[in-house]
Amino acid sequence: MSAIGSILTNQGALNALNSISQTSNTNNNLEQQLSSGLSINSPADNPAGYITAQGFTSQLNGLTQAISNANQGVSLLQTAQGALQQQIGVTQQLNSIAVQAANGTQSASDRQSLQSLVTQLNTQITNTAAQTQFNGVSLLDGTFSNVQFQVGAYSGQTLSLSIGNTAANSIGINQSSASATVYNTEKGVLSNIASAAATTGAFTAGTVKFTGNNGNTGSLTVAANSSAAGLATSINALSSKTGISAQAVNTTTLKAANATPGSGFAFKIQGSGSTTQTINAATVSALAAQINGQTGTTGITATVSSGSGSISLTQANGKNIKITAVTAGSLTASGQGTATTLKTGAGTASGIIQGQVEFQSSAAFSLSGGSSIGLNGASKLTSLSQINVTTSSGADSAINIVKFALQGLNSQGGVLGAAQQRLTATIANLNTSSQNVTSALGVVQDANIPQVSNQLTQAQIQAQAGVAALKSSTTLQQSYLSLLP
Repeated sequence: MSAIGSILTNQGALNALNSISQTSNTNNNLEQQLSSGLSINSPADNPAGYITAQGFTSQLNGLTQAISNANQGVSLLQTAQGALQQQIGVTQQLNSIAVQAANGTQSASDRQSLQSLVTQLNTQITNTAAQTQFNGVSLLDGTFSNVQFQVGAYSGQTLSLSIGNTAANSIGINQSSASATVYNTEKGVLSNIASAAATTGAFTAGTVKFTGNNGNTGSLTVAANSSAAGLATSINALSSKTGISAQAVNTTTLKAANATPGSGFAFKIQGSGSTTQTINAATVSALAAQINGQTGTTGITATVSSGSGSISLTQANGKNIKITAVTAGSLTASGQGTATTLKTGAGTASGIIQGQVEFQSSAAFSLSGGSSIGLNGASKLTSLSQINVTTSSGADSAINIVKFALQGLNSQGGVLGAAQQRLTATIANLNTSSQNVTSALGVVQDANIPQVSNQLTQAQIQAQAGVAALKSSTTLQQSYLSLLP
């Protein structure tokens, strides 16, 4: 403590000066809060709060950019969807053309004109795929694969998207391909399940596994006496899962070795249902007529090739054609590789003509164990650019190709639509998160203006009081001088 009445040390003035300094700092801090609206303007104001506020700020900046990213993604998807809709419209025109060309009223010149239009429309589909871009990024030419949209503030918060190639030479029907025509020569009876080079054997017991383009798998149990129709039904039961459907046909061409009048044919034949038809025919034509007379019951149709002595049997649903009790007539497989005889020599013969089951999809797929039904392991694409409507059969095939091309385009549109819905939902969630983070940041760093204003008023009063105290202490010390002689 200084001496009472000292003129060298004015303790009151020192206390007043110290108080004024502290009050001045408080005033400056409060005025800065009022002017900036922030309670934390530097790390010195609140080190822990400053670190927390910076974390929230970083997250908020990331959320803001993620919202922008997602909105750009929506614009990209809308661009792709618009182009895809144009391609679907053109493909629908191709469908109408194929159906028109398949009509028997069309002349050869008509079909040729339609084919020219098909070529132009295919070119338009391909050009659309090549020219559709967003910010210089190609969307429909197959190069847009596994692209990541950053839709969050942190690493790994992404949405992945791939868009397939929608050019005319890349869409159409993906089909299983035959590895061999399989014959069952047991008891001299033909069993045909595909249309390529002949080998011995029929359906063999086993399991066929198939994997769709979506990665989903299915399996098919095959027995030696299975029918193509039954196998197709089993495959179609899983088509909603695998994206693979199946079509069954049963067609085989036989050459009549004993086609001269009087030789005759005698056997029994059964197709769909349990009805067995007894055949006694003197000629191939009579044989075909008898079979066609019961088509409504058996589902089997017969066609004679003029002048060749050949007869084609077809079970349109792909069901087995059972031939039993062959006692007269010799029928031999013709034009399908190694010849197989239905009946020669004495005695009787019986057996089954099996059909072909064909896997079909709008996207590529794979098979394992397909050899048991005469199929290769990989699918083969027949594209829109390959359709040819200059013939009735070509137009008929074109209808199926266009059908699957439309399925593929519509499926791709569904993928884009689902992605857009995900982005839209993500944007809504990001907006909610941004709102909440902004509120949390405000709690940490925003100044409480009413409270700061009140504190500033108090500090200003304290500053005025401090100045008054300093003045008073100075006046008292000066009064001591009057005591000097």
